[in-house]
Amino acid sequence: MAKEKLFKGGEFLITDALPEEVFTPEDYSKEQRLVAQSAEEFCTKELVAKMEQLREVNYPLLKELLVKAGELGFLGADMPEVFGGSELDKVSSMLIGEKLCGGASGFMASYGVQTGIGSLPIVLFGSPEQKTKYLPRIASAEIVAAYALTEPGHGSDALGAETRAVLSEDGKYYILNGTKQFITNAGFADLFITYAQVDETKFTSFIVERQWDGVSVDEEEKKMGMHGSSTRAVIYQNVKVPVENVLGEVGKGHIVALNTLNVGRFKIAPMVVGSAKTIFSEAVKYSKGRVQFGKPICEFGLIKQKIADMLIKIYATESMAYRTAHLLDMALEGIDPTKPDAGAKTGEAIRKYALECSINKVFGTEMLDFVVDECVQIFGGYGYIQDYPAEGAYRDSRINRIWEGTNEINRMLIVDMLMRAAMKGELPLLPVIQQATQDLLTFRPEMSEPEGTLEKEKKLVSMTKKIALLAAGAAVQKYMEKLAGQQEIIAMISDIIIEIFAMESTLLRTLKKIQKEGEEKAEIQIAVTRVYINDAFAKAEWLAKQIFASLAEGEELRTQLMALKRLARNTPVNTVVLRRRIADSVIPLARYHLTKM
Repeated sequence: MAKEKLFKGGEFLITDALPEEVFTPEDYSKEQRLVAQSAEEFCTKELVAKMEQLREVNYPLLKELLVKAGELGFLGADMPEVFGGSELDKVSSMLIGEKLCGGASGFMASYGVQTGIGSLPIVLFGSPEQKTKYLPRIASAEIVAAYALTEPGHGSDALGAETRAVLSEDGKYYILNGTKQFITNAGFADLFITYAQVDETKFTSFIVERQWDGVSVDEEEKKMGMHGSSTRAVIYQNVKVPVENVLGEVGKGHIVALNTLNVGRFKIAPMVVGSAKTIFSEAVKYSKGRVQFGKPICEFGLIKQKIADMLIKIYATESMAYRTAHLLDMALEGIDPTKPDAGAKTGEAIRKYALECSINKVFGTEMLDFVVDECVQIFGGYGYIQDYPAEGAYRDSRINRIWEGTNEINRMLIVDMLMRAAMKGELPLLPVIQQATQDLLTFRPEMSEPEGTLEKEKKLVSMTKKIALLAAGAAVQKYMEKLAGQQEIIAMISDIIIEIFAMESTLLRTLKKIQKEGEEKAEIQIAVTRVYINDAFAKAEWLAKQIFASLAEGEELRTQLMALKRLARNTPVNTVVLRRRIADSVIPLARYHLTKM
C-alpha cells in the first residue's frame, strides 16, 4: 500500500493521487484527538459560557481568555519549544483553531491574530534575540500582538504603503510616521507588526511596542459583525523604533508579509469549518423544533435539501483543509527550529503551498457564507432577530472573504502562482497542457458508465482536470503575458481549479474510508461525494463554456465547444434522493457527524 506522499504545490492539477497518499480527518492520531478534545472543552467552559459577555468588546475578558489559552499551550502551537511554544504539528494547530471557533467570534479574531499574523512574522523572520524577547511572552499572552499592514488608502495594494520610516542621524533608530487602519486587537495590543517604507521605496517590517512615545490608537470601529473584537486605527507620530526591531531585512518586508499571509489564509480554513459546524447544528436543531403545517420543518424536502447542502460543503472544506495541513507538516519535517535559518526554510516550505492556502481560504470562507445564509433562511423571521444565533453568525461571517487578502485577490493569485511555478520548472504544467490538447484530437468518450463504487466520480475528477488544462491553455495561447489583464477569465479558471481540489479531496477521503471500514460504514460519505462531484462537474463545464466564449467566436468557438462536449459527457445522478438520504442521517443527531473524534 502506498504511503502519504509529499505532492508539490499545485501538483493535484496534473496528477491523480491515490487515497493512501493523502491525509484525511479519519487519520487523526491519538495525540491530535486529545488536543482537539482539550480545545473543545476550553471552548465550552470558557467561551460558550461567557458568550453574552463577549458580544461587545471587553478588553479584560479577552486578555484573561488569551492567558488561559496560553496556559494550555494553544497560543504557542506554531512556535518552537525553545522559544516558549508548544511546537505542535500543523494538523494539531488547525484542530485547535477549529474547535475554538465553536465559541465567541470576537475572541476568535483576537486568538487568530495572536497565533497567526501577530506572531508568525517573528517566528519565521525574527532574529534569535527578537524570538527570545517576544515569543515566550506572546505564547503566554503576557503581551498581546497585532498586525498593522492595512492603511486608509491601501488595502489590497499593501506594498504602496504611505507610512514612512527614516533612519536617525546617529543610526540607532527609525523614525516612524503614518496611520494603519482596521487593526484587530489594536485596543489592547502591546505589540504591532508594522510595515513602512524606508527611503521611500524600501518596504520594511518592524516590531513596534505600544509603550513607546508617539504610538496611539483611534476609537473602536463600529463594525457590521465581530462586535466582540477590537478594531481600531493605529497612529504613529515620530515613533523611535530601535534598529534592532527591524524584522527581517530592510527592503524585504514584502517577503515577511506574503509568507505570513500564506499561513494566515490557510489558518482561516479550519476556523471557518469550526464556525460552520456550530451554526449548522443550530440550524438543524431549530428545524426539528419548528412546526409548520402540522409537522417539523425538517420533514419538508426543501429544508432537507438545505441541510444536505450545508453538510456537503463542510465535508469538502474539512477534507481540503486537513489534506493541506498534512502537506505542510511533511514539507516542514526535518527543519531544526534552533538553527538561524529555520524561519527562512519554514517560510520557503510554506510558500510552495501558497496555491493550496489561497484555495482553502476562498473555498472555506464562501462555504461559511453559504452555511450561515441557509441557517438564516431555516430560522425564517427569527433568523433576522438578534436573540437567535443565525443573525450574529451571518454578520460575523462576512469579513472572512475580505481579510487575509480578498477572495478576488486570491483568485488572481491562484493562476499567477501556477504560471510562476510552471515558468520556474517547479511544475511541468505547460507540457501537460500541450499533451492534453493533443490527446483531445483523438479522444473518444466511453459510451458506457464506469462500474464500481465512485468509479464514475473518479472519471469526472479526471475529466475536470483536462477541462481546466484546456481552458487555461486556450487563455494563455491567446493573451500570453497579457493574461494578467483579463481578470474575469482568470477568476473563472481559478474557480475550476478550486473545484478540482475540492472534488479530489472529497473523493480521496471517502475512498480511503471505504478501504479502511467498508462501503456500509461509508454510505453517507459516498452519497456526499457523489452529490458534490456531480454538481461541481456541471459548474466546471459551465465555467469552461464561458471561458471559451470569451476567447473565441465563430468556427473556432464551435470547435472548442465540441471538444468540451466530448470531455463533459456525463449522465447526472439523482441528487434529490441522495440529498434526502444525507439529511435523514443528520437530522436525528442535529450535528455534523461525518468526523469522529
